[in-house]
Amino acid sequence: MIHWISFSEFLAMGGYGLYVWGSFGVTALIMAVEPIMVARNRKATIARLRRQLRAESRNATE
Repeated sequence: MIHWISFSEFLAMGGYGLYVWGSFGVTALIMAVEPIMVARNRKATIARLRRQLRAESRNATE
């Protein structure tokens, strides 16, 4: 078990703090942005499919 004497020592992570907290930050950022991107892409895909269906239905009636 690892024991830290101070909070700054905990943040330093034995000299690997920049790597540990940087990796944690990048992962947290990706996990926050991913659902937003999925929702945007879903809306764009649904809109594109609706346009295609309208175009196909117009072509079928001609």
